[in-house]
Amino acid sequence: MSSNTSLSRRAVIAAAPVAAAGIAVGTASPAAATTATGPSAAALSWFDTTDATVTAVPSPVQVANSRTWAIAWLAAARAVRRVPNGVHAGHYREAALASAVHRALAAITPSRVTELDAALEEALALVPDGKAKRKGVLAGRDRADALLAEREGDGLDPASVSPPFTVPPAAPGVWQPTPTGYAPAAQAGTRFAAPFALDSADQFRLQAPPALGSEAYRADLAELYEFGGLASTSRTQAQTDTAQFWYGSSFVLYTPVLRAALEHHTGSLRDQVELVALFHVASVDTQIATSDSKYAHFRWRPVTAIAGPVDDGDPRTVPDPDWAPLHNTPAHPDYPSGHTTYSGSAEEVLTQLVGDGPGAAYTIPSPSAPGATRTYTTWHPLTTENVDARVWSGIHSRSADLAGVELSTAVASYVLSRAGDLLA
Repeated sequence: MSSNTSLSRRAVIAAAPVAAAGIAVGTASPAAATTATGPSAAALSWFDTTDATVTAVPSPVQVANSRTWAIAWLAAARAVRRVPNGVHAGHYREAALASAVHRALAAITPSRVTELDAALEEALALVPDGKAKRKGVLAGRDRADALLAEREGDGLDPASVSPPFTVPPAAPGVWQPTPTGYAPAAQAGTRFAAPFALDSADQFRLQAPPALGSEAYRADLAELYEFGGLASTSRTQAQTDTAQFWYGSSFVLYTPVLRAALEHHTGSLRDQVELVALFHVASVDTQIATSDSKYAHFRWRPVTAIAGPVDDGDPRTVPDPDWAPLHNTPAHPDYPSGHTTYSGSAEEVLTQLVGDGPGAAYTIPSPSAPGATRTYTTWHPLTTENVDARVWSGIHSRSADLAGVELSTAVASYVLSRAGDLLA
């Protein structure tokens, strides 16, 4: 790589927003499940039950796990939205929430029926017997059954998400299987799944990534070469730690973030249920849109661009077959980054429905950095760190990271604009 492109990229980095605002990195233990009273108690209880269910029986594809959350909580949101005349609203909504989430989870993860039945029995024991409870239970079941039927065959099962895929011949800029496993392309089928709110998977398709040989492309490659390599001497320990923290599953990383928003939520039970539902609906639709843009542009990964056998045709970039990224590269195209699309979607939903933070500090762990935790007060630093982390891992260009935030923000905003129809 030429020194000129490195200097050019340093100028870009220096002008970028700093990630530190609103964050304190610590070593405190993740927040334990909170004993809450009022509306939060029922919502937190079923949040934790959903988390435990998905954790115990996870799908091999992340979007299917998001789908489980979306169906269970969207059914609940529809059930609690309107209270029949002449019944106690609180009792009705608690029963409807319990019944809807239980019904959906039991259908999707039948191996957990014993645990789910116990959770339902415990939840309903807290609701006084009467017409409100009976009507709430029936409404929850009906809404869950209807939504399960509606989403049957939606293309979000593992086989549909990652079908066999024929990779085009190697050419400049074209994605190829990457070391070390050289796995076939994954998640190519997500783009054909049925969205919850989007009109089509390509509704917010991104413009093409920076052209090979352009200044933006050179800047991306120079930054990756200097800061994303396994043997980098420019990347600091703090940057390496950030890359390691955010390397794991975005789905897992953001579950305690959403829980923090719910834990500190001061709205009604209906508001809380809608928050969880819309968060995961937006996540699913974002992942569908992400797959569409990834496979429309089919941009090669950094390790292929830098160390692969195909030259990009630009005399100012020099291949280095000995270069390797800090972290192993996931098996799908670079543009946009799936991790940052998850961040952008989460931040947009949380900001619109909660504000710029939960109103208190919250701490999250990482599946890829055991024992490490990070504490934040707002949502945005998580997105900023995720953008940086994928570059410092050597697995995504900064252009792909920023495009991911752009795409997911647009998708999440659209999902929220359709909330009235989704929740009806």
